[in-house]
Amino acid sequence: MRRFFGLNYEGWTPRLNMDPYSVEPVTLIEEVFPQDTNAYNTLFGGRLLSLMDKAGGIACAKFAHREFVTVSIDTLTFIAPARQGDLLEVTGQVVYTSSHTACTKVSAYTMSKATWERNIICEGYFFFVAIDSMMRPIPVPQFTPSNDEEQREWDKAHAIRTNMLAQKKQQDA
Repeated sequence: MRRFFGLNYEGWTPRLNMDPYSVEPVTLIEEVFPQDTNAYNTLFGGRLLSLMDKAGGIACAKFAHREFVTVSIDTLTFIAPARQGDLLEVTGQVVYTSSHTACTKVSAYTMSKATWERNIICEGYFFFVAIDSMMRPIPVPQFTPSNDEEQREWDKAHAIRTNMLAQKKQQDA
């Protein structure tokens, strides 16, 4: 395997034992407007999914300083609707990595403008692959759980990924 030191044409330096740049979550806040709702004045699921995908992708970029594309979404659970006029808080945080992929747990909440009280409406696990300018997978820093909660999330994401790979292998056979 060839290794480069210094900056290459994409502006990053591959290195062994890369450390994450940031493990902090990314939070987006949006308001639900009329064009975002269906005939029941509740948020379109696709609009929420788009915001969740964006938060997850930005969390990966912040974590690894790489470009990422979505590979899969798993264990997405819609819990409650968001309504026109609600504020949405969507938070993504990297909870698992493998050599070229990162998984974010993304949670979405509604917030009242009067009280700023949050109520969870959706959560899921979004898997992304890091890519170079030629759309080829590239290595990412590795996430290391530092407490029991992070270990539980890592284990859950690892199990989801293992199951996804097993299903793909079964379909390809």
